[in-house]
Amino acid sequence: MAGKATHINRVVVQGNLTRDPQLRQLPSGSSVCELRIACNTARKDPTTGDWGTKPNFFDITVWGGQGESCARYLHKGREVTIDGRMDWREWESTKEGGGKRQAVSVVADQVKFGSERSETGDPGYDPADFEPVPVPVAAGGDGLTGADDDIPF
Repeated sequence: MAGKATHINRVVVQGNLTRDPQLRQLPSGSSVCELRIACNTARKDPTTGDWGTKPNFFDITVWGGQGESCARYLHKGREVTIDGRMDWREWESTKEGGGKRQAVSVVADQVKFGSERSETGDPGYDPADFEPVPVPVAAGGDGLTGADDDIPF
C-alpha cells in the first residue's frame, strides 16, 4: 500500500444567528440542535469598484449537551464562533420532481458564545459558564466598522 494521504476537514466560522436554535430529541435519546448563521464577506463590485458586503449562510449541527446549551442560551441575532468540520449529505427527494439533493453543513465540535446585541447590557447567560469570544481590533482602529448594519436580519 502506498503512503497514506493526510486529509484535513476543519472549519471555523463566526457570525450571527439568523433564527432561534431548533432543538430536537432523536428516538435514541440524543439531543441535536440546528443553528443557521450569517457571516458577511467583503466583495468588490466589478462594475463600480466599490467595496460592499455579501452574506454567506451556514447550517450548523450541534450534538448532545452542547446543543442543549445552545438552545437554552442562544437566540436570533446572537454572535457565535463555530469550530467544527464540513459534512456533505446526499439524498433522494420525495417532493414533486424528485431527484438527488445535496447539502453541505458544519458539524460543530465547539461553540463559543460571542457578544449580545442587547440594549440593557445583560448578556443573557452566565459568564462563569461561557466565555465570550474576543473580537480582534485592527491596529489604530476601534473595531467599529458599521458592518452590523449590513447583516440581513
